Amino acid sequence: PVREARELLSRINLTDEAYSSQLPPAQLHWIIADRDEAITVESMRGGLKIFDNPVGVLTNNPPFDQQMLALSNYMSLSPKQPENRWGIPLETYSRGMGAMGLPGDLSSQSRFVRAAFVKLNSLSGDSEEESVSQFFHILGSVEQQRGCCKLGEGRYEITLYTSCCNTARGIYYYSTYDNRQITGVDMHRENLDGTELVIYDPVVRQQILMQN
Repeated sequence: PVREARELLSRINLTDEAYSSQLPPAQLHWIIADRDEAITVESMRGGLKIFDNPVGVLTNNPPFDQQMLALSNYMSLSPKQPENRWGIPLETYSRGMGAMGLPGDLSSQSRFVRAAFVKLNSLSGDSEEESVSQFFHILGSVEQQRGCCKLGEGRYEITLYTSCCNTARGIYYYSTYDNRQITGVDMHRENLDGTELVIYDPVVRQQILMQN
């Protein structure tokens, strides 16, 4: 549970020592969540910071407290159509105008705002399949497409994979950049008391169901 994680993290001491020369320390942010709450953990210059995370969303820099402050700029966004408060005859000409101003760029801060808005307003059915489907739609709103964020030397930022886990049933779901189909791995179909590492190669080639 998150409560236990808080206690253990309060006693942890992280260093900037590299695991190996090929794996230098990275500026990582963590989100830890259970059914009831979520926290964000960030190792900062002044020490390890633990933040309550009421939106249950995490992206990269800037630090989490700055992300939440920036979220205040968008508190007027709504899934409903906007109300005309100008006192002159104005009309909505399209659906979705209550979310006008929602950032659409690929920066971490904009993706944080977009993911928070979509997550907090999205609706899902009660079944496992509906919940998993909705999860992938939520993260689909912030995915990175090849070619839109250039890193230099022919390299681009992309969403390599998207994943979630049903912790109650022990099922891990994922999709990859080139395979939009959702693939599942049921942990309980393996020997959970075994001593050998079990490895599944990710399904990365596109799976297309031909209907005729």
